[in-house]
Amino acid sequence: MPKKFIQRFSPKPETLKAHPHLKHFGEALQNPNLWHLNRRSAAGAVAIGLFCAWMPIPFQMLLAAVIAMFFSVNLPLSVALVWLSNPLTMPPLFYGAYRLGAYILNEPLIEFNFELSFHWLASMLETIAPALLLGSFILAVLSSIIGYFSLRLLWRLNVAKKWQRRNKR
Repeated sequence: MPKKFIQRFSPKPETLKAHPHLKHFGEALQNPNLWHLNRRSAAGAVAIGLFCAWMPIPFQMLLAAVIAMFFSVNLPLSVALVWLSNPLTMPPLFYGAYRLGAYILNEPLIEFNFELSFHWLASMLETIAPALLLGSFILAVLSSIIGYFSLRLLWRLNVAKKWQRRNKR
């Protein structure tokens, strides 16, 4: 079940190979391990995708793709999981990361009113950046470890279940 479920929702290799930002990688995208789906490649891709989803930076998908190519894990899955932090989920995710970082650094929480300006963004990043980055890094590491081992366990349980059904026949 995990393999079919993952394959159903992950982007097709042709789509990713044609992506404007990924076209620059040329021959590196021809590695068959990037498109193969097994327990090791899927678990690695989950870890990379979850880690990159917590990074408060632009071009998270590109970062996930580069790391997936470096470790030769499933590229579509790692890129797709980055979308867990999308424009709707980013504010609560990063606010939670900021609160965790502020708690660990023993800093008071800063109240702010959102303004859509570069000046406001620059001034806010100066004050909240250390807490946000620390909280994001901690949550990225934790979620990638949990995701990695959870997927490996689910995959293993699914294979064992299939073997039991096969042995009953």
